[in-house]
Amino acid sequence: MNKPRQPEASAISATTKTHSTVLRTEQGIPCRDLNHNGKLDIYEDPRQPLDARVEDLLSQMTLEEKTGLLFINGAAVNEDGSLEEREGYPRAATSQITAHQMNHFNLWQIPDAPVVAAWCNRLQRFAEATRLGIPVTIASDPRNHFSQNIFAMRAAGFSQWCETLGFGAIGDAALVRTFADLVRREYLAVGIRMALHPQIDLPTEPRWPRISGSFSEDAELTARLAVAYIAGFQGETLGAASVACMTKHFPGGGPQNEGLDPHFEFQQGQIYPGDNFAYHLIPFEAAIAAGTAAIMPYYGIPVGQTDEEVAMAFNRAIVTGLLRQRYQYDGVICTDWGLITDAQMGGVVWPARAWGVEHLSEIERVHKALDAGVDQFGGESCPHLVVELVRSGRVREARLDQSVRRLLRLKFQLGLFDDPFVDETQVAQVMGDPAAQAAGFDSQRRAITLLKNDHGALPLAGRPRLYLKNVDAAVAAAYAEVVTTPEEADFVLVRVQTPWVPVETDNPFARGFHHGDLDFKADALAELLPLLRAAPSIVVIYLDRPAVIPEISAAATALLADYGASDAAVLDVLFGKRKPEGKLPFELPASMDAVRHQKPDLPHDSEHPLYPFGFGLSL
Repeated sequence: MNKPRQPEASAISATTKTHSTVLRTEQGIPCRDLNHNGKLDIYEDPRQPLDARVEDLLSQMTLEEKTGLLFINGAAVNEDGSLEEREGYPRAATSQITAHQMNHFNLWQIPDAPVVAAWCNRLQRFAEATRLGIPVTIASDPRNHFSQNIFAMRAAGFSQWCETLGFGAIGDAALVRTFADLVRREYLAVGIRMALHPQIDLPTEPRWPRISGSFSEDAELTARLAVAYIAGFQGETLGAASVACMTKHFPGGGPQNEGLDPHFEFQQGQIYPGDNFAYHLIPFEAAIAAGTAAIMPYYGIPVGQTDEEVAMAFNRAIVTGLLRQRYQYDGVICTDWGLITDAQMGGVVWPARAWGVEHLSEIERVHKALDAGVDQFGGESCPHLVVELVRSGRVREARLDQSVRRLLRLKFQLGLFDDPFVDETQVAQVMGDPAAQAAGFDSQRRAITLLKNDHGALPLAGRPRLYLKNVDAAVAAAYAEVVTTPEEADFVLVRVQTPWVPVETDNPFARGFHHGDLDFKADALAELLPLLRAAPSIVVIYLDRPAVIPEISAAATALLADYGASDAAVLDVLFGKRKPEGKLPFELPASMDAVRHQKPDLPHDSEHPLYPFGFGLSL
């Protein structure tokens, strides 16, 4: 293979460091010797133009190395930060590098931050020893929200903020940028360089289980906050201090038929009875203009919107026609996770999310997605299928090169080829930053939304007697006298959550999704309402979806909503230590009948809502 010309050897000296052999130019510029040959290829030299570095490396890659780049899958982090694959910790990153030439991985639940940082450095050293030394890109779903949502990873030392809906309730773009900037620093400290967020879907169908990951059902508000979010993570331009954003889920996953999520085979497609497809694109138009590094299409089928009824990542009209051609988007397009192969969940087969192309074989699904225009496959480790497509002549290698260029370019932009390592001595200082911890706590308080305050019951004064339900008595004791019966209480304080109904399925993951009706059924009301009438009552409801609460609203003296908040954050607001600033990021429907009759693609359109979009009182 003919390599591009290397810089003159006389201009290079070599020194050995802990992590790698470093070549230095005569000007003293350090360049990592990734090719292990004592010479400096263009792709190793930060002085060279980015495109030249990309083309130099691309020209040296084998077919297998190219195809490995097209896949990203989960990797386990051992409790001691070691790299070995262990029983109970399947899918080590090292085995995927060795067997599949992969170098993109996402993290799920992880040990404490210092362990992750040590693991990251070990993994980068492992990758550096491969033939071309291509560094690893580590990605993550959100880790910084005070949340019980199935998609929110355990904080493990990360600062804890309100959920994304809380930012929509506050509506402060400057706060969102501050959040993203602080989280960026935490990600960088442990080696995470790709954020599998923001989620900017518009949750116009109130039963959809993934609403808590979005900002609001309002397109303009969501677009404004998305721009601030991306700026905080990526900076003005992508660089060594950036965390790249993979914005999702194009072209908007909110209008799911009956709210049934397309992670699962019982989904019924995305529907647009209000002819409102374009409304859901508004936040993505803003994210593209803001320079989001990557975009993730969703699983759903855009019913009646394109020339074939297939899911987004298989849909050429969506990926190439809309995203590449109409919006001229040239960043990375990565599928959502698990579109190609079936998975095992607790002994149950979880079908690949290949909606509309279920009849195709695994290799045919890969072929169709590549033809649609995607660059990368999420949640899969099967590069051999792409190798077979190329060697059989069904896919041209030049087509792969288009995607490989985008993926390599992003690694170069992030500075991974120049220095992929983290400073383990700084992890504790970054992760324990008091300013970030305080800002996260304050966001929980600011987002709280006051919906009702009869007789000026709030803020509470002095040390009233409180009867508690679902509130930590030890925390409340710092604010009030905690009593054991409602009859003794000046106020009853209750925290509740938006109801949901598990779907009848054998899939344990599906049963954890908050599908179904949003109202409190007769048995729940029979337990709750007498308590609310026993004394003046304060109800705080966690809204991960728009709850239907007319009976509770009528019975409560004061009613508030939170979007992920500790008991201390709630009590601070109740006692006037912080004023609630939240405005509802979606409407609260008056009944389930109103929910069933609203159009899934239209924002705040249910009949006579109990509380309208944007509602929120002040203290």
